[in-house]
Amino acid sequence: MKTLLIVDPQQDFMPGGSLEVPKGDEIIPIIHRIMKKYDTCVVTQDWHPKNHVSFASNHAQKKPFDIIDLKGLQQILWPDHCVQGTKGADFHPALNMKPISAIIRKGTDPHIDSYSGFYDNGHLKKTGLAGYLRDISCKEVHICGLAADVCVYYTILDALKEGFSVSLLQDAVRALDSDTFEKMKKDLIEMGVKII
Repeated sequence: MKTLLIVDPQQDFMPGGSLEVPKGDEIIPIIHRIMKKYDTCVVTQDWHPKNHVSFASNHAQKKPFDIIDLKGLQQILWPDHCVQGTKGADFHPALNMKPISAIIRKGTDPHIDSYSGFYDNGHLKKTGLAGYLRDISCKEVHICGLAADVCVYYTILDALKEGFSVSLLQDAVRALDSDTFEKMKKDLIEMGVKII
């Protein structure tokens, strides 16, 4: 079984959002065109409490995109984004939710960030995504969404670690930093990820 995994297509990552991914909204019509080709569609959702450790606003004298050490992990401090229950955490209003069989929420623990749809950044807690995919006999995951160089990238790494065959849908991702993502893409290809 083949699954489409859509990473964080949320308002705060769209143009005008608090953590805007350039041209992030362009992926929505592309996702709509391809949804029908998949047995299952799953979406991840950043779902942060207000006191989340990744928010620069929760650190005295720090500003967005500063980097700190967080219990041995490098942590980028972000603008407040995808706060639970806010419009910014909502999915893009045009996203067709009818084919979506599961919503996987991540980043819910205030003490650790969670880029990947599978685990938090310290690999301490699972989101349940791998178990869900195995329960529906999924062996192949095609991944798209936002941001390509952060949450999409780390979701791909964990999908590989979990033993899934992984493809990146490059027309249906947008990055915060396109140059960084081009380098990441080369690494992913070496790891066996197919670029579609």
